[in-house]
Amino acid sequence: MVDMRTPLGKVRGLGSAKDGTEHFWRQRLTAAANVPLLIFFIVFIIAHSSSSYAEVRSALGNPFVAVLMGLVVISGLVHMRIGMQEIIEDYVHHEGGKVVCLMLNTFFTVLVGGLCLFAVLKTGFAG
Repeated sequence: MVDMRTPLGKVRGLGSAKDGTEHFWRQRLTAAANVPLLIFFIVFIIAHSSSSYAEVRSALGNPFVAVLMGLVVISGLVHMRIGMQEIIEDYVHHEGGKVVCLMLNTFFTVLVGGLCLFAVLKTGFAG
């Protein structure tokens, strides 16, 4: 079999799209990170389902819990953004529409991430 890639392409490991497998591995990495993070999140929700607002604020005031909650938000949103990007790239065929959808996907992710992190910080560290 004849390899049609240039020597530079072989070294970089990039395919014809010049992207390599970066999205693939980032998606798998966030999926792996989401497993323990979401287990923590579900256990936290179940443990505090009957707690008062003050008790939840106190629990989120623990820096370890607040950092883990922040990581849940960030990892989940990065995973979501990459997944939506793949869907948009595969199923939106008009180039202008694709660019708009990709931009909206990123803006939505940043907006939701900012609001979620603000909520975690305000709830946990408000006086």
